[in-house]
Amino acid sequence: MAGEACSSSSAAIPEQFEDEEDLLLYGGGSGWVEPRTWCEHLPSLTSDLSHIPTPDTSCFRCHHPAENWVCLFCKDVLCSRFINKHMLEHYEQKGHCLALSYSDLSVWCFTCDAYLDAQVIQQLRVAYETAYLLKFGESPPVRTMKCMLLEDTGSGSSS
Repeated sequence: MAGEACSSSSAAIPEQFEDEEDLLLYGGGSGWVEPRTWCEHLPSLTSDLSHIPTPDTSCFRCHHPAENWVCLFCKDVLCSRFINKHMLEHYEQKGHCLALSYSDLSVWCFTCDAYLDAQVIQQLRVAYETAYLLKFGESPPVRTMKCMLLEDTGSGSSS
């Protein structure tokens, strides 16, 4: 949950779900991951995330053209753990823990071992919007406040 210490999993059922059946109904048993809305590593981001390499940039080390991530500390583009693990090595060597995937535009914190909600976290929003624009040639759709409130409650219905 927001503001908690870094951890991506918990044995407890999240408070927005009444029981395990609700958790399964909303995808909890299917590998569904709820991205965090805060991370203690955000203050270390580079100050200019509006100028990042394009999504078609190859890995700086092995030149692989796919499954690449951009480091949100130094803007290096490196391949995923499913290719040659250069972004993971970059984290292990330099401690740069936040990266944006050019495949699905998700943001991962290696230290917290968790996805971050780049559409909600203000510090990440400019990187997400820039990457989306570079990848698709248009601005990302706007998430309405109603949509974000429904996500916070874990419910798609209103009373």
